[in-house]
Amino acid sequence: MKSHLGRRAFSAMELHTLFNGYIYGDERQKREQPKHWHFWLPLIAYYTGAYSDEIGSLNLTDIIKKDGVHCFSFTTHGKIRHRLIPIHTALWQAGLEGYIEHVKKAQHSRLLYDLPSKSGRYSEKVRIWFSGEGERLGYLQKCDLPSIDQQGHKTAISSLRLNFEQQIRIAALQRANKAAFYYLLGLKDETTADPLPLSALKQVIAPLRVINNNVHWERFLNRHN
Repeated sequence: MKSHLGRRAFSAMELHTLFNGYIYGDERQKREQPKHWHFWLPLIAYYTGAYSDEIGSLNLTDIIKKDGVHCFSFTTHGKIRHRLIPIHTALWQAGLEGYIEHVKKAQHSRLLYDLPSKSGRYSEKVRIWFSGEGERLGYLQKCDLPSIDQQGHKTAISSLRLNFEQQIRIAALQRANKAAFYYLLGLKDETTADPLPLSALKQVIAPLRVINNNVHWERFLNRHN
């Protein structure tokens, strides 16, 4: 087997396959144990560029409205800085508002409350579910997608961040707003003074390509065996 040369973004065809897989369709798999985070985490990762640990750590209080723009407030540690990411229209269309109400009624504080942590981190559980481990197949394999391509490049849940990065790079350049590109990825840009206008960030986020217009949380709940 070829050695890994590093992660890559998903191709357009792979994204289509992922977001039209059984999680986003009408049928459950045999012996599937569906969780709400199975539906939401890949979507939020694609439309925000956030890491699994950041998404898993989101509390309801991290969903805020500022200057008329609804945002996720991502707080992390290390090199990735705190940032406000405007919530893409596609997430609302996928039923995010109804899901938030569900979380509130269940009296949970964390958005993806059914995603367990391991040693204080969420990424390990996400990695195994998405990419598999040993003989255990992940969502990738169940969608007939390889985790390593013929060139030795690897795809994983973090590949969705690379898809986000590719698209906002173009949108930021088109709007002559390089600072927004760095900010949305949580990268430090010493030439930029915070804060950036949320309206400008929303303009950079808006062109993200919607992969499947039929994705909806209630559809996920109503899947049949």
